[in-house]
Amino acid sequence: MTNLRLSTHPDFMVTKRAIQFWATASLALLIAGCGGDDDGTEADRLGVAAECAETEDCAEVTIDDETVQLECLPQFKGGYCAIDDCTSAQDCPEGSTCVAHEDGQNYCFRICKEKVDCNHNRSLENEANCASNFDFADPNDDDGAKACIPPSGSAG
Repeated sequence: MTNLRLSTHPDFMVTKRAIQFWATASLALLIAGCGGDDDGTEADRLGVAAECAETEDCAEVTIDDETVQLECLPQFKGGYCAIDDCTSAQDCPEGSTCVAHEDGQNYCFRICKEKVDCNHNRSLENEANCASNFDFADPNDDDGAKACIPPSGSAG
């Protein structure tokens, strides 16, 4: 009778290698799948829609080799960091669009499909809503998208 050690049996080695391969591949896919949206859109990474009390709380960013200071809009609860003076969605980072605000200015606001998209950089008490009741600065940009609009209130 032959005494076989499973660890050296050729069939076991193939099975062991296959298990190691699939375990490693599965782990890599899991890690890649989990890390995809952690940083959100470019607008999220730049701080569009972030909370603020004053403009200095908003990021100064580089867009197309130009330094841009996001502006704090204090008329919203928790404030709202936005890029001002856009004329169309082309002027805004990915994940935002140019909105004609009631104050007469145009701003890049974060776009959304649902409320969770709006609050990447906001606290629970200052959540923004995903709303369709706004005007695009350029009517040609109106593709039915919604924008993240926090409730009116004060930034402080």
